[in-house]
Formats: sequence, C-alpha cells, structure tokens
Amino acid sequence: MSVLERAPGLLLVGAVVVTTLAGCGGGAPPTPPPAATAPAAAPAAAVRPKEPDSGKALPAIAYDPKGRRDPFTPIFLGKDNAAISVTAVKLAGIVGGRGGLMALVEGPDGIGYILKPGDALGDGRVTGITPNSVTFAVAARGSQSPTSLTLRLPESQ
Repeated sequence: MSVLERAPGLLLVGAVVVTTLAGCGGGAPPTPPPAATAPAAAPAAAVRPKEPDSGKALPAIAYDPKGRRDPFTPIFLGKDNAAISVTAVKLAGIVGGRGGLMALVEGPDGIGYILKPGDALGDGRVTGITPNSVTFAVAARGSQSPTSLTLRLPESQ
C-alpha cells in the first residue's frame, strides 16, 4: 500500500489532531463582559417587628390527665412504683437493643416495663440480663438481708 492510498486516512487523523490542539487554548483569554452598573439605591428603612395587638385574650388551657400518669416523670422515681415488689412481677420477654439485652416485665397491675441493667423497679435493681432470665438485687426490708432474685422465661414446649 502506497502513501497516497493511505493519505485520506492520514489527512483525517491529522485534521482531528490539529483541531484538538488548536482548541486547547494558547490564545489570549476572552475579555469579560462589562459590569452592569445598577442605579444607586436609597438606604432601606429599618424593619421592625409588628407589635401584638392588645385585643381579645386567649382562654387558658387546662390539662386534665383523666387518671393517667404524667408522661414526663420517670417511671422508677414515682410514688406508685415504690410499692411494687420484684417478687410480684413476671418476666414477659427479653429483647436485644443497641445497648444490649433488655427485659420486658409485667407488674401485678398489668403495666409493662422495659428494663436494662442498672434500672430500678420497686424494691429491686436489675443486675444482669441473659437471653432467658433477668436478675434483680432486692433491697433489705425490715430484718431481712439484701437478696438476689432471678426471673426466668417459661421453657418452650
């Protein structure tokens, strides 16, 4: 194959290379467009908040708990739970959380509690939780000494 037969292909490649190199700069940068001049604005007046009208006052809102406990008071510091004995609660389940295992217990009144190690419930404090049990340290009462109580989940049939 002679040079003339390959010439159209070489010319095409050469033209692409020259065009690419020519577009890569090397010339003077374009001049930026002239900046638009805005007419000088008069200084704005200071904005002040609107004063409230001294119109009709709203009625006072009264909350009626209807026998429910205050949701913002900790459960374990309430007066009602001081009478709970951990011997009267039953272990309903064990769940895993971000901080480890948590015990689900149900009081004699049917109220459920979610406990983690260190939490207090009535006369006891949770000292340990395993996948099938929870252990409480029970405070001393009267002439009794402090004891430990372990509640276990019922065995699956």
